[in-house]
Amino acid sequence: MVHPGRRELLGDLHASYITAFSENKTSFEFYATEHFRVSGVYWGLSALHLLGQADRLDRTSIVAWVLSCQHEGGGFGGSERHDAHLLYTLSALQILALYDELHRVDADAVARYIASLQQPDGSFWGDVWGETDTRFSYCALSALWLLNRRDAVDVQAAARYVASCKNFDGGFGCTPGNESHAGQVFTCVAALDIAGRLDLVDADLLCWWLCERQTKSGGLNGRPEKLQDVCYSWWCLSALSILGRLHWIDQQALADFILECQDEEAGGISDRPEDQVDVYHTFFGIAGLSLMGRAGLQPIDPTFALPVEVMQRLRQQHQQGQQPGKQQQEVTQ
Repeated sequence: MVHPGRRELLGDLHASYITAFSENKTSFEFYATEHFRVSGVYWGLSALHLLGQADRLDRTSIVAWVLSCQHEGGGFGGSERHDAHLLYTLSALQILALYDELHRVDADAVARYIASLQQPDGSFWGDVWGETDTRFSYCALSALWLLNRRDAVDVQAAARYVASCKNFDGGFGCTPGNESHAGQVFTCVAALDIAGRLDLVDADLLCWWLCERQTKSGGLNGRPEKLQDVCYSWWCLSALSILGRLHWIDQQALADFILECQDEEAGGISDRPEDQVDVYHTFFGIAGLSLMGRAGLQPIDPTFALPVEVMQRLRQQHQQGQQPGKQQQEVTQ
């Protein structure tokens, strides 16, 4: 039974929550999230786009700030004072894509940075310190697709490495031999989709495993015997959507669970009902509802986690031979 005040998506309230959060520069949360602030801006801005309220935030200042987070080597840090990392490089490019400002970066420099992190086995380090994770494979391929620079890396080697992380249950882990996790499933399935190698996925087996993530609450968890969490409304549903099996779960029960996690007074969505809301779960809750076709929300692309209209624009630009990068920037100035 959904709380009476949460039966509908409180879109305007969530937009106000995100806006207020972005403007509060003195809160504990503002300082505690400095190291991944670029990703936080991506989550909040994407949620506003899906809600049709992207104009709530100042485009000019956001774009300028994102560009200030780029390092000479081409990668982006989580904020101005932090080292470059693939996670934040992708988030930065996603923000620029939302604003149609990818031409503001030197695409070749970013591509060289990403290529420098690919290892002989096809995997990617997240940064120069050498951590390997299938999340980074996704970040690399997604970022290069946005820039139309996939030829900068060995895409097939990347796909083979991702496939080597597949488990007996059809799921994927962060490295070969690690347990299946719904978050890793998204990164692996989406990476293989970008690489054109979905044939390496055991779709029926994997989607059965994903369906088993739905609990009695209607919410989804990330691994067996774990608690449900709103963020898995994206991590699980995106893979099911890519593989054409979104109808395999009880969508109404999941939608009710997400709505129950809303704060009907101040806005925002939490991981579970009555917990503290945050921008991360607000975005992924809204994104999950968007994947299920919720009325009033813009549709989202399950592979790139960007609005469908943004992806359509980028695909058209790619087809027309437009190359986001330094040369285009010089032409448009």
